Amino acid sequence: MSDSITTLGISAYYHDSAAALVRDGQIVAAAQEERFTRRKHDPDFPANAIRYCLEEAGLALTDLDHVIFYDKPLIKFERLLETYLAYTPRGLQSFLTAMPIWLKEKLYLKSTLKLELAKLGDCDKEDLPRLLFSEHHQAHAASAFYPSPFESAAVMCLDGVGEWATGSTWLGQGAELKPLWEIDFPHSLGLLYSAFTYYTGFKVNSGEYKLMGLAPYGEPRFRDRIFNELMDVKPDGTFRLDMSYFNYCTGLTMTNARFDALFEGPPRLPESDITQREMDLAASVQVVTEEVVLRLARTLQAETGEKNLCLAGGVALNCVSNGKLLREGPFDQIWVQPAAGDAGGALGAALLAWHEYEQQPRTPVVPDAMSGSYLGPVFTAAEVRAGLDGFDAKYRELDEPVLMDELAGLLEAGKVIGWFQGRMEFGPRALGGRSIVGDPRNRDMQTVMNLKIKYRESFRPFAPSVLAERVGDYFEQTSPSPYMLIVADVAEDQRIEVGPQDAELTGLARLKLPRSKIPAVTHVDNSARIQTVHEDTNPRYWKLLKAFESRTGCPVLVNTSFNVRGEPIVGTPEDAYRCFMRTEMDALVVEDCLLLKEEQPLWQEAEDWREKLELD
Repeated sequence: MSDSITTLGISAYYHDSAAALVRDGQIVAAAQEERFTRRKHDPDFPANAIRYCLEEAGLALTDLDHVIFYDKPLIKFERLLETYLAYTPRGLQSFLTAMPIWLKEKLYLKSTLKLELAKLGDCDKEDLPRLLFSEHHQAHAASAFYPSPFESAAVMCLDGVGEWATGSTWLGQGAELKPLWEIDFPHSLGLLYSAFTYYTGFKVNSGEYKLMGLAPYGEPRFRDRIFNELMDVKPDGTFRLDMSYFNYCTGLTMTNARFDALFEGPPRLPESDITQREMDLAASVQVVTEEVVLRLARTLQAETGEKNLCLAGGVALNCVSNGKLLREGPFDQIWVQPAAGDAGGALGAALLAWHEYEQQPRTPVVPDAMSGSYLGPVFTAAEVRAGLDGFDAKYRELDEPVLMDELAGLLEAGKVIGWFQGRMEFGPRALGGRSIVGDPRNRDMQTVMNLKIKYRESFRPFAPSVLAERVGDYFEQTSPSPYMLIVADVAEDQRIEVGPQDAELTGLARLKLPRSKIPAVTHVDNSARIQTVHEDTNPRYWKLLKAFESRTGCPVLVNTSFNVRGEPIVGTPEDAYRCFMRTEMDALVVEDCLLLKEEQPLWQEAEDWREKLELD
């Protein structure tokens, strides 16, 4: 083993388990367990993700200097006990449900981790590297600040809950990450948003994106009700929730009958029709979230005097809020960790071991230290061929210029293409590594992709990938947004004026109105969740956009994640081929191999694959 110091970070046992490997402060690899197990948001010990990280680094587990977990389970256990006692006897049912799991697994997490690691490393527990634990929000803050391009920055982390903190603020300077103040459980902006996710019939820890996508179809008519009844928000943005409306402390649901009465009825049943009420609820909680985040950011900037802000935690995945913060907030620049949720905690923990535990200095990297978030597995030409040959798939291997020109022609003809290239993305967004792409100028593209390819709700918007050097030509934004975490409006000269009769439409009736020259990526409020594509971080995807621009004059593509509803993003060439054949995608490109649907052998599966997937 060399003199370098190598750390494995782990997040697990809640949702979105992941592993990340850092060598001498450099991020070598990171991946979520769900991509290997094909179980969305897999919470289990990330054995497959760890194996991948070790293989990428060319190390055995016993070669590592530290393994660090992203949470302190004893402090979390203390919070659970105190909560149950505070709400006695109403918390009894929740207590009885949670305690067996805690007493069996989570309370003895150190022993559990050592057992799992020894099994994975095929070694004795005594031979394992040193096991460390970080605090949950400390790991989030580290994931936000350490890979950022800033020498110094304010840091804000907002999520459901860690041990006690639901929101925390930090000051990052050099290698030091200093805690400032926090908001504690049960008062949580993330859990407030999740309560509305649950109430509108979507799945908590999964459906929050849907709520955000639904919001522009509604009017925020419940805004004042949320501020006046559910919350006490101070001018500085700190707040308390009225817990008499919520059930997450004492029961097995997020909201209760009092919440139902306040918002005009029971929760929407999952998969039932979405009404105007759900749209208005989504719009209302979205506006509230944006206002609270903006107030907190203004307070933090006033206290620190910093010009830069770093964000992590699940709320940082709210790209609409991030866009408003960038446009109206007090900071000159913001940087959001692309794996802002719990998966990113593994990376933050690993970086903490280097900078805090080992007391090592930090040199910021521009544009950042995340390598475009392409930190997952890549496949050789031989591995791709072997994977496709296993299905008797019909494909052609093409040189890159020929391939790009042919793909651009297919896209121009309205075809939908599965795109599998290079290293897999770390985080919830497909960024041109494992994507499905289409022509944004096509008026039918959003409907086709949602209903015939993704098999998901028709209202959900798609994101544009745009050449970084052309972003200002199409959107009211000039700063980079490589991680699809900033929403901005489509440029005025790209918009199409809606007629007076159409302007009166409400709700989902507004869905199919073309609002711009790139209607497939323009949401009903003229906004778009932008991904800027940069030649230095993803040259292959950049070349596809250039080829499409050469043919059409348009430097934009529709980009959605390569999966169907309820399935994780594809991880291997085999996953990609299965998804391609199960859907109405027209073509698939895996590295240099191009496959056309009409040339493939007849596809049959013994059972309906949709029955295996839990709806998200």
